[in-house]
Amino acid sequence: MKLSHHSVILTAAAACLLATPAFATDVLRHKIPNSTFPIAAAVEIPAGKTLVFLSGVVPPVADTSAPKDSPQAYGDTKTQTVGVLTSIEKQLKGMGLSMGDVVKMQVFLVGDPAKGGKMDFAGFMGGYTQFFGTAQQPNLPSRSAMQVASLASPNFLVEIEVTAVRP
Repeated sequence: MKLSHHSVILTAAAACLLATPAFATDVLRHKIPNSTFPIAAAVEIPAGKTLVFLSGVVPPVADTSAPKDSPQAYGDTKTQTVGVLTSIEKQLKGMGLSMGDVVKMQVFLVGDPAKGGKMDFAGFMGGYTQFFGTAQQPNLPSRSAMQVASLASPNFLVEIEVTAVRP
């Protein structure tokens, strides 16, 4: 293969970039300044990493003794959050990934009738903090949480989609 003068310069420049200590090879998670809130303000993904986009996950049935397709079968926001994140954790594990590889999360919360139609953010956080920001799993994703009018089932209060990076 014959290289032109420009190709050699570009190849040399690329080699210098790769050899430079400032060239990020790891995922960088930026904390929210002066905050202990358990999300990242931003996450940087270095070149060459593979992103994995998981579709939205909805809650599994939490109480099989409750009437099928009833709100009681799925539980409150915290119960649904734990169920959804457990499902995501299992799906990631099957792909050779973990919750520590999650870099972005989008959370869709329906207003809880038991909370006057307002989303139960505290309930969501009660489930979320079992999976993120723990001693065993300190990696925090960037995250958005929003209240939506409804999800695929009137009994769902939570749907979560994540993006992970393959280490």
